[in-house]
Amino acid sequence: MKTIQLFFVLTVTLLCSTAVSAQYGNNGYGNNYGGRGYGSTHDRMNQMKQGRNSDDKPEEIPVEVIVGKIMENLKKELVLDQLQEIAIANVLTESVRTQGILLKAESNQEQKIKEIKALSEVTDRKVNEFLNEDQKLKYKALSDESNNGKKSRRKR
Repeated sequence: MKTIQLFFVLTVTLLCSTAVSAQYGNNGYGNNYGGRGYGSTHDRMNQMKQGRNSDDKPEEIPVEVIVGKIMENLKKELVLDQLQEIAIANVLTESVRTQGILLKAESNQEQKIKEIKALSEVTDRKVNEFLNEDQKLKYKALSDESNNGKKSRRKR
């Protein structure tokens, strides 16, 4: 009789533990407690933090990468020597950093636009100081082309 009782108790215990295990996600529901979200607050908190961080600020492109792309184009179009490359890269690096500061500043949109236009003019003047006459003409054409391209994209 004791063996039958022991067998019955062991069977009931095994069935109950299997039901509990299935209910709490160890059989294909992935530790999410049956898919209902009971107790998965740690995972959800991490997802919320990651989502919040990615929504707040877009990923910033480093200044060196921006200047590198601009310089690749200028080297190819203007046929710059090494001294010109270094000097113009320094001017552009300063300009891009200043532009980033201006964009983050707490001022109205019109003021930011005016300041960025002024910065662009100063940058063009500084770059032109390092170019010969032929390069200045090509640089002006490139600047006009890029400005016209931006305006046509805005109209769309």
